[in-house]
Amino acid sequence: LGTWVTFGGQISDEVAERLMTIAYESGVNLFDTAEVYAAGKAEVILGSIIKKKGWRRSSLVITTKLYWGGKAETERGLSRKHIIEEIVRAMTHVINQGMAMYWGTSRWSAMEIMEAYSVARQFNMIPPVCEQAEYHLFQREKVEVQLPELYHKIGVGAMTWSPLACGIISGKYGNGVPESSRASLKCYQWLKERIISEEGRKQQNKLKDLLPIAERLGCTLPQLAVAWCLRNEGVSSVLLGSSTPEQLIENLGAIQAVLPKMTSHVVNEIDNILRNKPYSKKDYRS
Repeated sequence: LGTWVTFGGQISDEVAERLMTIAYESGVNLFDTAEVYAAGKAEVILGSIIKKKGWRRSSLVITTKLYWGGKAETERGLSRKHIIEEIVRAMTHVINQGMAMYWGTSRWSAMEIMEAYSVARQFNMIPPVCEQAEYHLFQREKVEVQLPELYHKIGVGAMTWSPLACGIISGKYGNGVPESSRASLKCYQWLKERIISEEGRKQQNKLKDLLPIAERLGCTLPQLAVAWCLRNEGVSSVLLGSSTPEQLIENLGAIQAVLPKMTSHVVNEIDNILRNKPYSKKDYRS
C-alpha cells in the first residue's frame, strides 16, 4: 500500500487507518512512504497507525525514500549532510546501524543501479536489492526489458508503482476530468494535461477496447490492470494507492479473483489492443 498524495493530504487520518487495516487484514505486508510525502506527515501517520494497532514490526515491510527533504541545500539530495556520505556508503552505514534492513533505488536507470552495485562490491559494502519503477499498461519498457537483465545479473527486484497510471486507467477520465478527481487539483495540472492530450485520448480509446476483456473475466478495468502488473514474474510487488476503502477493496480483488485468469492468451489479447509491447535484444534474436 502506497501513501503518496493520500496520507496527510487527500484523506483524513481516520480513512488512512481504515485503509491500512483493510490492507493488513487482506494480507498486505508492505507499506510505502517517503520523507517528501505531505512534507513528512505521511511517514508520521504510517508509524502512528502501526503503533496504535500493535502490529508486530517483524511482520511488516516498511519502505521510505530519501532525496527531496526540505528547502535548504543540506536538506535534500543524498550528500553526507543529508544522510551520510556517498549513496552506497550512506546506505551501508544506515543498515549497519540497524536503521534499515535493506536499501533500494527509485527511478534510477539500469546503468546507475549497476554502478551502485559495482561500487558496493568493490569496497565491500551493501548493494541495492530493488528498484521502484513506474509500471502499468502504458509504461512498460523499463520493467519488462531493463530490470529483468539486472535481476538475472545481480538479483535486483522490481517494486512497481502507479498500476492505474495515476488514475488514468480507472476509467474515471473517459469523458473528461471530473471535479472531484486528482487531475482537477491545481498541483496536478500536469496530469490533467496528460489526460486531455492527443496521446491521452488514444489511451482512453484503448481502455474502452479492453473493457470487453474485463467483462469476460468478470472484473473491473482497474482489477484487470492490477492483475496485469502482478502477472509479470519479474515484479516483486505492486504498490497500490487508494483514497477510499471501496477503491482498495476493489483493487485487492485482483489478486484472488483475476490473477489466476491472466493466461498467456489473455495477455496476448491485451497486447494486441495496446500495441506497445517493448522488445529486448533477446526478442530480436529469437
